[in-house]
Amino acid sequence: MSSKYLNVPKQPGIRKNKLTGRYLVSKRILGKQFSKSFDTVREAQHWKNTFNGKEDVTTVEKRTSTLGYVWERMQALHFPSLELSTRKIWQRRWIPLEELREIHMEDLSSTIINNWIERKKKWYLSESYAELGRGYAARCNLYNELNLLQTIFNWYKGEDEFEHESGPVLKPFRPRHWKMAFIKDPPRKPEDKKITVEAAFKFFSALPDLYRDLAMLQFYCAGRIGEVAGIQIGNLYLDQEFFLIKDSVVWCNSSKMFEYLKPFPKNRESRQVYVHDAIKEIIDRRLKLRHSGCNFLFHVDGKPLNYCTIQSNYKFAQKKSGVPYTGTHCLRHGMATLARKVGGMGLDSVVAMTGHKDLKLADHYSKIDGEVQKETSLRILEHIQKLQNRQIQSEMPENVTYLRRIK
Repeated sequence: MSSKYLNVPKQPGIRKNKLTGRYLVSKRILGKQFSKSFDTVREAQHWKNTFNGKEDVTTVEKRTSTLGYVWERMQALHFPSLELSTRKIWQRRWIPLEELREIHMEDLSSTIINNWIERKKKWYLSESYAELGRGYAARCNLYNELNLLQTIFNWYKGEDEFEHESGPVLKPFRPRHWKMAFIKDPPRKPEDKKITVEAAFKFFSALPDLYRDLAMLQFYCAGRIGEVAGIQIGNLYLDQEFFLIKDSVVWCNSSKMFEYLKPFPKNRESRQVYVHDAIKEIIDRRLKLRHSGCNFLFHVDGKPLNYCTIQSNYKFAQKKSGVPYTGTHCLRHGMATLARKVGGMGLDSVVAMTGHKDLKLADHYSKIDGEVQKETSLRILEHIQKLQNRQIQSEMPENVTYLRRIK
């Protein structure tokens, strides 16, 4: 018997599948071996005690495809419509799900998902996993893998190829699975990602020329780093005082090297950026260094920028300048907040700068709740103090002369 089975105490002939949690019963009748799987021990016991060998259950085939086959068909049919970066992320998230490959969709139950989560949590918390070292990050949860499993299931239910078999298959996911998928709290990230104007220019001064222009333009147009690094000279309309954020660089998830230029930004909509004097100075400097045959505004010897070099230059400058901000996205957050403060049109100003479609996301990027709360608290305190002073003055006798009034 395969090692994936465990003997059930005091139940000879019944074994439990460690992967699925189901119970396999084996019974020999007149020299012929029969077997069948059940969800509970009680069902397994009943079959063992009552089965007379008239039905050979070993010849009964599963009605549905395996999870592995569905995943392969999903890659063939659905993946062409996805971004290359998304495909790679999903393929990486599939790796922990690989052990469920042979499970038939009709057998994909809540119990199987429970057991899978518990096994993976035990592995990620083990000393053996910790000893793997570099390249194996500490896991905080299994949310992404669980979401992918649900995505595969939903695609299976909605795909015409599996219409004949997927109808009776019940949804196995439960809210508790996401609670079970929690392993530990993630590392605490800096709460304030919104870099101030003073800190931003202090940071710019610590950067080399190329990356200073890149960072300043990213700040002025509140862009994503991939959008700014992907600006094409053909999209500059300086005579009309604007340029288009139309393309975006895609970097490899692992090597951080340039992979390809995506012909649209994250929200799939290009947007205009007004070219004021500061932006024009940056563009003019970059155009003087234009490389023959290269249409990128920012480049190194005619080649697109790699994220690893951008990241290393940003990190060094942030450390050298001593600003309490990290990463490349703080510039986008900082300009979004500034636009909300001084733009005069609230979230409309933020959306105009960042290009967000969702007002909730624009609000998240530009929230100034802490500053508003501080200002409101100070005004309330000032109002209370005024009321208290009036009350004290009204309670003083009329014939009392304040010393501060005596010349």
